[in-house]
Amino acid sequence: MIIRFGTFNLFQFVEPPFSWYTRKDTFKPTEWEEKTTWLKNQIQKMDCDIIGFQEVFSKDALEKLVKELGFDYFYMAQNAKTAKQNPTVFVSTAVALASKHPIIETFKVPVHGRSILNHKIEGHFKFSRIPIKALIELPNKKQITVYVSHLKSNRLNEYEYLFNKTHTLKQKKEKVKEALEKNYSMALKQRLCEASSLFQDIKKTKTPSIFLCDLNDKEFSLTIDALTNKAYHQKIKKDSHILFDANYLFNKKIYNPHPEQKEKKRTATSYYQGYGNVIDYIFVSKEFNKKEKEFIAKIISYEIFDEHLQKNHDGSILQSDHAQVVCEVEFKKS
Repeated sequence: MIIRFGTFNLFQFVEPPFSWYTRKDTFKPTEWEEKTTWLKNQIQKMDCDIIGFQEVFSKDALEKLVKELGFDYFYMAQNAKTAKQNPTVFVSTAVALASKHPIIETFKVPVHGRSILNHKIEGHFKFSRIPIKALIELPNKKQITVYVSHLKSNRLNEYEYLFNKTHTLKQKKEKVKEALEKNYSMALKQRLCEASSLFQDIKKTKTPSIFLCDLNDKEFSLTIDALTNKAYHQKIKKDSHILFDANYLFNKKIYNPHPEQKEKKRTATSYYQGYGNVIDYIFVSKEFNKKEKEFIAKIISYEIFDEHLQKNHDGSILQSDHAQVVCEVEFKKS
């Protein structure tokens, strides 16, 4: 049995006459028709069984759209909020989950108190967007837990350190220590606390888990360690992961025209000032890692749908400013 999972940032999914953030930011009916037509076509290209969505404002419109495409099950943990002064203007976004297989139970992901203390968060803390946690039953009667998340964005463009695969967890923590202690990067502090709370919940989850997200942070970031790595939270010498980046569990065919090129460069999912970054991910628990004894399925493809970004790196409000990520999983025969 093969199941396809996807993550899709919709980029201001706001049905007119509603607006996002300010009254002037609204779609004309013809623009909305163009946007939803593109979204439908893109979802059909992705050919997924389960999709996590970010930047959802208009719940009913998205539910109608995905059900027309065969996703019989739809869930949102919260509705996007509108301004008190003007109920036609949205001031927050939400995430959504669409599935072709039954969503049999949903759960609240609690904020982790110890993580708030460890990150020295002052005042009341809450998720910038409430994450989704849903138990889904697949055709082979196996149950999996699917998380959908959209972590805190860096809207103020605060400086945040860039890391690569040579940096150790210790080096990353040392680099950001002063910025966090002196509140130079509040967005990063919020993201780390959100990721830590999710880590604590995923760690206790009994079923195999898939995490679909706009992480709003780059590859090799400390946020990924907070989400996936036990060593971020405990005093242990070696990295120990509860989630794995599905991109690295797929054995890619590498076309290597240059002898010095060792690996294929990872495709960006978003661009800022012309520079591409990977900020949209699919993470999986050990049951989807064929190197683990407990594995029940393996990753057989990891695709990035970025044709629209190749034409325009900034994306279009009538399409999306993110690439879509799709991971294909093949389950072992019982």
